[in-house]
Amino acid sequence: MSGLRPSRRGETAPASPIRRLMPYAEAAKASGARVLHLNIGQPDIPTPRGVIRAYQTYAEPVLAYGASEGALSYREALAAYYNDLDAARGGPPIEAGQILVTTGGSEALLFAIGSTCDIGDEVLVAEPYYPNYKGFSHILGVEVRPITTYAAEGFALPAARVAAAIGPRTRALIVSTPGNPTGAVLSWDDLNAIGTVCRDRGVFFVVDEVYRDFVYDGAGTAPSVLSVPGLEECAIVIDSVSKRYSACGARIGCIVTRNAAVWKATLKFAQARLSPPVVDQLAAQAALQTPAAELRVAIDDYERRRDCLVAGLAALPGVTVQKPAGAFYLIVGLPVDDAERFAIWLLETWRLDGETVMLAPADGFYATPGLGKQEVRAAYVLEVPKLERAVRILASALVAYSGRTPVLA
Repeated sequence: MSGLRPSRRGETAPASPIRRLMPYAEAAKASGARVLHLNIGQPDIPTPRGVIRAYQTYAEPVLAYGASEGALSYREALAAYYNDLDAARGGPPIEAGQILVTTGGSEALLFAIGSTCDIGDEVLVAEPYYPNYKGFSHILGVEVRPITTYAAEGFALPAARVAAAIGPRTRALIVSTPGNPTGAVLSWDDLNAIGTVCRDRGVFFVVDEVYRDFVYDGAGTAPSVLSVPGLEECAIVIDSVSKRYSACGARIGCIVTRNAAVWKATLKFAQARLSPPVVDQLAAQAALQTPAAELRVAIDDYERRRDCLVAGLAALPGVTVQKPAGAFYLIVGLPVDDAERFAIWLLETWRLDGETVMLAPADGFYATPGLGKQEVRAAYVLEVPKLERAVRILASALVAYSGRTPVLA
């Protein structure tokens, strides 16, 4: 062997808590088990037909590079979409030149962190948080500093807590609303208060709005930071078609910012990777024509799924769960010493009628050592009968694992 080793940056990169147990899931499937995936936010609701038709009808003789910033027609359509949102009416109109199309929301996050932070700078994250916030910060040599939020407080993020966390190296705050993995939704007043702190302290306010439409109990869509006047220089929105249109494989996202210097910086990164996927942009543009009624049917379905999973889990002894206001995730407290060890045991050992469940250990959703060790994230992206079976599997597994008596939903 040559003795060549990867970089320390590569060796110390955090593994995704969402995917790191996939080898155990694949082994379970190879053994004949059916695995109910609650670990990953992959919706099973059909992708809108207009999106599929855009792929099927593409007929150009050459599949050429596109513009680094994304197709103008798509960016213009996105600008119209944002300006039509009730949530966007409080700020100046969004223009196509303030939008940069990315390869999924993931690249948008990478570009947003890279365009606002230098090596050794610090980003604040509200934990529990989407693990890629830390993953991309690590790639860029940026440190993550957590602001802990708590289930007992509905995972609220008080502006005063943000202000107290800002230090001399803080360059950005990253939050998701509706939250992944908490389901918490920031109100317009929350966004205004937090954004004002960021603006006054010279900190960028990066808001991941990928789950904007996934809000329940008749609340409509989540407020957007684009609607808050006075934050034009510091607010950056991350968006994606993956969840809204059940098109995770399309890999189209975007950055929206009224800060011209930040947009120009992201364009340089975009030029380095040449262009976002060309045909996928056509599909994403078609997605914008999806009737609101069709989206509403999907949201109502997710609300039923939420209610099913929350009720089922809450009935199990020792299990703690909060009903989320949005997104499609739950942070679930389990009566086990080590949630990852339990999740692996489920995949390796436990079967009920030939099925088992895959969960995402929640420790990877925290930056504070020790937090999340007895929690998992569960995604309610499966139809109700499958979620009901998942609850029964977990109920029986907890009995076998700990000797407790279940109360089935």
